[in-house]
Amino acid sequence: MDDRPHKAHRPAQSGAKAEKKDKGKGKEKQKGFNEKAFAPKSGRRADRQGRRTAERDQTRLHVPLVNRTPDDEPPPVIVAIVGPPGVGKTTLLKSLVRRYAKQTLNDVKGPVTVVSGKKRRLTFIECNNDLNSMIDIGKIADLVLLMIDGSFGFEMETFEFLNILQSHGFPKVIGILTHLDLIKKAATLRDTKKALKKRFWTEIYQGAKLFYLSGVLNGRYPDTEIMNLSRFVSVMKFRPLVFRNSHSYILADRLEDLTPRELVRTSKNKCDRTVTVYGYVRGTNLRMGTRVHIPGVGDLEMKSVTVLGDPCPMPDADSEKRRKLSEKKKLIIHAPMSDVGGVMYDKDAVWVNVPGSFTRGNTDIRQGEGEQMVMDLQDVGSTLEDAVAKSQIRLLGTSSKNLTVPNEDNVDMGDEDSDDLDLESLAGSDMEDDDSGIDSDPGDAEEGDDEDRTQDPRSTGRSSHRSGARTLPSSSKKQRNDIEYAESDSDLGDNDEDLDIGGRRVRFGEDDDHDIPSDEGEGEEEEEEEEEGDDGAVPRWKKNLAERAQSSFASSRKSRRKDWTKLIYATSLTPAEILQGEQEEGSGATEVEMDEEDFFQIKRTADAGQDEVLDQSKEALSAEELKKWEDEEMLESIRHLFITGDDNAAGDGEDGNEEGGAFGEEEDGDDSQDDEEGSAAADPEAARAAALAAKKEALKRKFDEQYDDPESSKLDFYEEKKDEMARQLALNRAEFEGIDAEARALVEGYRPGQYVRIELTDVPCELIENFDPSYPIVVGGLLPAEERFGFVQVRIKRHRWYARTLKNNDPLILSVGWRRFQTVPIYSLDDHSIRMRMLKYTPEHMHCYATFYGPVSLPNTGFCAFNSLSGETPGFRVSATGVVLDIDRSVKIVKKVKLTGVPYKIFKNTAFVKDMFNSALEVVKFEGANIRTVSGIRGQIKKAMPKPDGAFRATFEDKVLKSDIIFLRAWYSVQPRKFYNPVTSLLLSDKAHWTGMRLTGQVRRDEGLKTPLNVNSTYKRIERPPRRFNPLVVPKKLQASLPYASKPKLMAPQRAQTYLQKRAVVMEPEEKKAVALLQQIRALRKNQVARRKEKKDEKKVERQKKLAKEEAVKGEKEKEKRKEYMRVAGQKTKRAAEIEEGGGRSKRRKT
Repeated sequence: MDDRPHKAHRPAQSGAKAEKKDKGKGKEKQKGFNEKAFAPKSGRRADRQGRRTAERDQTRLHVPLVNRTPDDEPPPVIVAIVGPPGVGKTTLLKSLVRRYAKQTLNDVKGPVTVVSGKKRRLTFIECNNDLNSMIDIGKIADLVLLMIDGSFGFEMETFEFLNILQSHGFPKVIGILTHLDLIKKAATLRDTKKALKKRFWTEIYQGAKLFYLSGVLNGRYPDTEIMNLSRFVSVMKFRPLVFRNSHSYILADRLEDLTPRELVRTSKNKCDRTVTVYGYVRGTNLRMGTRVHIPGVGDLEMKSVTVLGDPCPMPDADSEKRRKLSEKKKLIIHAPMSDVGGVMYDKDAVWVNVPGSFTRGNTDIRQGEGEQMVMDLQDVGSTLEDAVAKSQIRLLGTSSKNLTVPNEDNVDMGDEDSDDLDLESLAGSDMEDDDSGIDSDPGDAEEGDDEDRTQDPRSTGRSSHRSGARTLPSSSKKQRNDIEYAESDSDLGDNDEDLDIGGRRVRFGEDDDHDIPSDEGEGEEEEEEEEEGDDGAVPRWKKNLAERAQSSFASSRKSRRKDWTKLIYATSLTPAEILQGEQEEGSGATEVEMDEEDFFQIKRTADAGQDEVLDQSKEALSAEELKKWEDEEMLESIRHLFITGDDNAAGDGEDGNEEGGAFGEEEDGDDSQDDEEGSAAADPEAARAAALAAKKEALKRKFDEQYDDPESSKLDFYEEKKDEMARQLALNRAEFEGIDAEARALVEGYRPGQYVRIELTDVPCELIENFDPSYPIVVGGLLPAEERFGFVQVRIKRHRWYARTLKNNDPLILSVGWRRFQTVPIYSLDDHSIRMRMLKYTPEHMHCYATFYGPVSLPNTGFCAFNSLSGETPGFRVSATGVVLDIDRSVKIVKKVKLTGVPYKIFKNTAFVKDMFNSALEVVKFEGANIRTVSGIRGQIKKAMPKPDGAFRATFEDKVLKSDIIFLRAWYSVQPRKFYNPVTSLLLSDKAHWTGMRLTGQVRRDEGLKTPLNVNSTYKRIERPPRRFNPLVVPKKLQASLPYASKPKLMAPQRAQTYLQKRAVVMEPEEKKAVALLQQIRALRKNQVARRKEKKDEKKVERQKKLAKEEAVKGEKEKEKRKEYMRVAGQKTKRAAEIEEGGGRSKRRKT
């Protein structure tokens, strides 16, 4: 079978598959059109294609942001599962955890962290149907799995959550359609998918990923669909968001109460608690000393931050050599609130929870190995320290007496032999511990130190640091020599005759052997001096304790291991001089400066021959050092390093090694310099030719970069910024590379990705008493500026889906930064950049400004507003969105006010006005202000009158009447109310029903009060009496001087009858006949029109009757059709109900 040749593939020439391929090629390919061989036929089309390509490239680009998350050990990616109740969130979470960790969770609570790959971990968290939880999850989620019920469609909670995401920085969103198995028809299913995808793309962006989950098998979604989803999640890339890139935060996966139980008992559970929260640092570095905010609780102080071991570690490079993640690493899962794993690591303890209902005395049920170990630990009656203290140790196997450790009560100061014996026994036991290579227990070391402290309080313990090298016993009882372990045979050396390892001696050429001083030489000399000392009244180890302690402290600083690489390669001393301890000139001070292990240094005394250096701000210059710059050869050697240098020297510098130069020549020594000078002098023409060739090569390379491929040599702005940020990150990483973890945490804070334990003080007791793991606890770090309070100015717009208009001075719940609080904003509008004019209501379909009192936030911080957070609120709950503009504590908002008055004395263009002000002082403040009447006559306030109070004199451009109303337009400054009410939903037992300050109408409705009626505020009918105006009278003298065209043409009324009125008309007989004929014709015409109208009315009545009959018949037919339609619809509904009762599930049951 294997020898048979495989059948060649023959593509289909006709049929559905061939038609599908031809359809995909396009019309141009079918006709044989080669698009690469011809230019575009239409210049307009080519221009459109070019614009389209440029727009697509530009939309792909975004503002480069520095990613604060480290690449080596990033924190787990937070994957939030969000959706309305009953959509299948818990089922999806269990299926994903089963896919990654091979474990089935029974009760999911809180975050669940799993390992998804060799470089990524995932933290799954389910968002319940609470607006507070949606807001918190929207601020921290890196990826949102938005679940939509396919059989029902989008619900209001989905749109609310998407608008919250838009306000707080939009993370990646993947849509998941569930309950598609309830749609039986394939056509209906296809149309539903298409409609939901179109609406989903409208809300997110065109091309957003949408997954389909068909049904539930064995309590989980199908493995194939979950595998496709998990693969997509595991490789997704995330962009840093602006707010998270500047704030550190922690999603707490565990919470512990450290308050003393006695304090809780005495205060009857009403005292503030000390709480520790555990989680991964995310965002930017978490600095110690900053305040944190827990949404739903408030601002808190951090007492301490401790880095703990990673409970869900990523596989390291050594354990994961393969391309695929091993099954052992997949089993790691961290879910403390769900009680998975049973082991919890604390700062000073490890808590092991043994699940199951078993008893200690029950031997019928076999316990596992781990359970048996835990029960054995519970049965232990003494600690390891007590067991070691009771144990007996013999120095040799043939010894008949055990080694004993004396107690303080049994020590006899006069018995020298016993002291020496005990000291020797202690030294022997210490030697055996060092031989075995095992460090002694810290508790034993402390017991030994206690004895020394009681004898002499000035003793400082060990005189030098413990050496990490293994030691072997020599012939002397207390002498210990280090054994050097080489990594290869070449490190040990081939000449064994010249090097005596055991004796620590070395021979140089034909000279005598030299001793190699040890790094712990001074300490050994002290021990030898102790042995050589005579036996006096005081034991040897107690002599001169103070002097020895001081000298040992100094020796511990001086007697560090020598840097043999520096001594051998970076010095001009001979090996013999190095062994004798000689130093180069000036090397002593350099060694002190370059010693990085200790911050403080021992101040050494200056040499006796050294001159005294005076305190001065500038460094003293020596004339001898400046003389070397007078040498011409020295200047010529560095001339090519400057712009004014010659080309030949520059060519030599380019052709040479860039990393060499002056440093390389110094390392080579004098011989290499002499060789180079000799070769250059021997063949100067060759050097000049080489320099010229190098220069030409550099010019040619530059020419090729510019003209052959100019794009490769020139980076655009986007790539240049990315390279700049990469260089800066590498520089930061190199700066902190050699610093230990504690010092680095003090300087830059705790890095993202570290698992920390934060101890919080003065936490309200309600957080512990009403703790619910299904509500997320977010610990957000605050910037120093965000701890202050002031007036914040924002740009706000009422949401187009919110039904009611927002009113000025109504309480509003804002979500700004990490905080959620209730405040009273004042809305305003910029009035031609002159003033901020107050608005009573938010305008329709446009932005306005709002000013409120609250915690200060950085500009460009997005926020969203709500009138109520309750779940029972009907309709869309997101009332407004906006962005923080400025932090201005002296913001001035004004509102328009009209002051009215009436004139009480009028003198031509001057009038005295009253009832506008109450005192002369107010009038003085408004002197020179513009006023006007209702009829439009403009005027100006001049001066206050002595009586009555508040009256003033004003001038107008025309004479006013006593009936005129005079008003003054002024601006009144309005100050926002200092009201700040944080939303403390996590402190309630019913976290979904937090109530803040209510509106006045809501208070009256809840209390059953009627609205008070003010009589003067009710609308009344305005009745104005008609006014009579005097006729315009022009004086006769003025009329005489006027031209005729301007003179008033006023004539007196006619009293006597005119001739036309008085004359009598007598008709002729012909005229009478004509008039009579016309009257008869008019009568006939009138009669004819009346009869025609009556006939038309009769026809109209008959037509109405006919139409009524037709409408009745038509109505009967419509009624029959409606009956038939409703009968069919009822049968469908009944059938669907029977299917649901039989094998389906309830629509709104939570899964």
